[in-house]
Amino acid sequence: MSLDQILQRIRTAETNAGRASGSVKLIAVSKVQPNERVAEVLTQGHRCFGENRVQEAAGKWPEFRASFEGVDLHLIGPLQSNKVRQAFGLFDAIHSVDRPKLAQAIARIAQEEGHCPDVFLQVNTGEEDQKAGVPPAAADEFIAECRGLDLPIRGLMCIPPADEEPSLHFALLAKIAARNDLTGLSMGMSGDFESAIAQGATHVRVGSAIFGARTTT
Repeated sequence: MSLDQILQRIRTAETNAGRASGSVKLIAVSKVQPNERVAEVLTQGHRCFGENRVQEAAGKWPEFRASFEGVDLHLIGPLQSNKVRQAFGLFDAIHSVDRPKLAQAIARIAQEEGHCPDVFLQVNTGEEDQKAGVPPAAADEFIAECRGLDLPIRGLMCIPPADEEPSLHFALLAKIAARNDLTGLSMGMSGDFESAIAQGATHVRVGSAIFGARTTT
């Protein structure tokens, strides 16, 4: 499936949900994709991309930024506290802020650097042991704590359990965001982004449907 086809599906989903055209940002997930595939999508004019690892992003995006203006790079995978400073130099947004220690590290380095990427707080809507994110019951408190650190909180992020109806989790995340006056919702991937848009997603993360099957590292 092509980039244009995915963008058209997003526009159709926006219309079906009664939302304005262009209200959903497509994050093209370029993790573990060959550079030539990423360059092809950049050449087509797309500029918003997502990476899972700081180290992988550091190995390819400085060169891409030098060749293509207007790159908007999002960290959608886990971030270790000791990689925060490096992440500041690479990413425009961090979608995986999932614990107080990480939030505190981001706040400290933001004070030192004088700027901060946009922040999304990760909520573990399925309360899965193997996934990062605060449980839904702790989300309000975590949001308040991050606001107390003066972080630029753009919204919330979730990854629903693979074996459950994703729309239920998207609706839960939207509810948490609404009661905390947050407008950003990073949710929905290749298989369920239209359902996410129906529930209010502002950012959808699509990889394989754009680039094809991932290579292994």
